[in-house]
Amino acid sequence: MARVVMENVSKQFGTVQAVRDFNLIVEDKEFAVLVGPSGCGKSTALRMIAGLEEPNNGTITIGDRMVNDLPPKERDIAMVFQEYALYPHMSVFKNMAFGLKLRKFPKSEIAQRVREAAEILGIQDFLDRKPKQLSGGQRQRVAVGRAIVRKPAVFLFDEPLSNLDAKLRVQMRAELSKLHDRLQTTIVYVTHDQVEAMTMGTKIVVMKDGWIHQIGHPLDVYNSPVNLFVAGFIGSPVMNVIPCRIQSKEGRPFIDAESFQLPIPEQKVPYYQSLVGSEAIFGIRPNDIYDRAFAPEPFKANSIRSVIDVIEPLGSEIHLNVTAGKHNLIAAVDVQKVYRVHQEIELALDLGRMHLFQKDPPNLRIMTEE
Repeated sequence: MARVVMENVSKQFGTVQAVRDFNLIVEDKEFAVLVGPSGCGKSTALRMIAGLEEPNNGTITIGDRMVNDLPPKERDIAMVFQEYALYPHMSVFKNMAFGLKLRKFPKSEIAQRVREAAEILGIQDFLDRKPKQLSGGQRQRVAVGRAIVRKPAVFLFDEPLSNLDAKLRVQMRAELSKLHDRLQTTIVYVTHDQVEAMTMGTKIVVMKDGWIHQIGHPLDVYNSPVNLFVAGFIGSPVMNVIPCRIQSKEGRPFIDAESFQLPIPEQKVPYYQSLVGSEAIFGIRPNDIYDRAFAPEPFKANSIRSVIDVIEPLGSEIHLNVTAGKHNLIAAVDVQKVYRVHQEIELALDLGRMHLFQKDPPNLRIMTEE
């Protein structure tokens, strides 16, 4: 397999700068996910690795070869697209074998590779069917199988699950993760779905407006977002963010959000003490907010009064959209009682999990000991 390296890569379409100063290393056997909103440049970056777009600047290396001047067929990659791109008049077997046939592989090796890939993907019983006889999930497996049979150095996936329904997406996420574990291959995967990124990637690359904002292990990015954009994009439901001012009382800093005040945890005081008198943005994730009646004892001192506006029961938990003074918050609470719209509720916050961001762009996270 192979390592993928992009150094100082940029791509411009007319006056639109699609990718800017892109620097990325995907290690051998790593599952890297490029994630970001539509138009952030992630698919363009993937297409440059594939050779379908030519960078204006920078270098792209796959394995030990710089591939800038190589056509796609010589890059030892296989790409799976959002659209399955299957030949409707061909059987599943012929669709999977087509690329190998063009490369003039022996018939016996083609048959062996196709059947091995089909067994890995659980489509061995469908090899004689045409694509129109398959479900969406089965067609996507065929598209993946067509890539597997080539045994490339790098697999490239461009939003391959976006056409599937919710249940199938969950199933295919798990299957692609198992496939990566089984093949021990290098994968670069593009999605706008942060849940896909969090659950599948060993490394995620968060992008916006052509820039990379953060690279890291999914949980590292979730727990320590570098700026407000990453904090709001990674995580579901999204992080609660509230403008505030850092004030001080009796030498102890606290968060003043006008509608409520919260003490800064003792372990964070040394890092935030110098911010007294300045404005910031307070962030806390919905899963770090509790119904005070059921909150761990240490969190009960960090309480705010609120009114429930919307209730979203999700089975294992309930999302409460609440108003606290002039601020709107989401709390993801356990199912321990029945809630009502317009009901007053006291919420307790785990302030050990709070974040502070700079008020002005680029809204960097104000670092602590993490």
